[in-house]
Amino acid sequence: MERTAARLWADELGRWGIPPAILDTAPRSPWIHPVQSFRPEGNLFVDTPSRHRALEGLERHTAHGPVSVLDVGCGGGRAAFGLTPPATAVVGVDHQREMLDVFAEEASRRGISCSTILGDWPDVAPRTPACTVVVCHHVAYNVANLGPFVAALSEHSQSRVVLELPLHHPLSVLSGMWKHFWDLDRPTAPTAHDALAVVRAAGFDASIERFEVPVKHAAVTDQDVEFTRVRLCLPEDRDPEVRAYLETHPTTSRQLATIWWDVR
Repeated sequence: MERTAARLWADELGRWGIPPAILDTAPRSPWIHPVQSFRPEGNLFVDTPSRHRALEGLERHTAHGPVSVLDVGCGGGRAAFGLTPPATAVVGVDHQREMLDVFAEEASRRGISCSTILGDWPDVAPRTPACTVVVCHHVAYNVANLGPFVAALSEHSQSRVVLELPLHHPLSVLSGMWKHFWDLDRPTAPTAHDALAVVRAAGFDASIERFEVPVKHAAVTDQDVEFTRVRLCLPEDRDPEVRAYLETHPTTSRQLATIWWDVR
């Protein structure tokens, strides 16, 4: 069963590759993760299942002393800093040094004890300390070999593991644009429920909760156009078309899921 769920997940993820005929003509690599997009700004204490489930895991250990959070794929630290307090210490793991710099700066600004680890998970797991709760937001769809990945998360938690991920692949938001600009049909799988199947097959009694986050309407910025154009492998002279599409097809909400399980 584990092999079936894990293989299905990996195979479906593999379909999200960009065809070489398109990728080879791209002016820039479409695999961009702008650091400025990951800065933990605004209200981090949001009312979501992900935060509530992580807080539950922390609060049942507060009577035993200080509690901590390990944030894998931390980016700027939105997931971790939304849990401080009650957590008084955070550990961030990321494969981009720039992300860890933002994470450390934010911890310092908030007066939170912090350590950072550069590298890919689970490769860096042996040199990563265990924490009360482990969180991992918006990373799962980047992981083909998901079983060992979540097993290492669980091994580093003293209470609970909380994953947050889009209900559908995060690049699904561009599927309509791929069809419009390239006449390319994009996949529809895997989904968060497929990830849940892998977690359960790995031996964890995991639960899933779906939720929706409204997206406030805002004017399309030059940065929005640039990032979208790069992800679509388009040249700069297509910016007016990209802008027109974004303005006439606004995103109104995000469909997300929380997968969580307790460590016994």
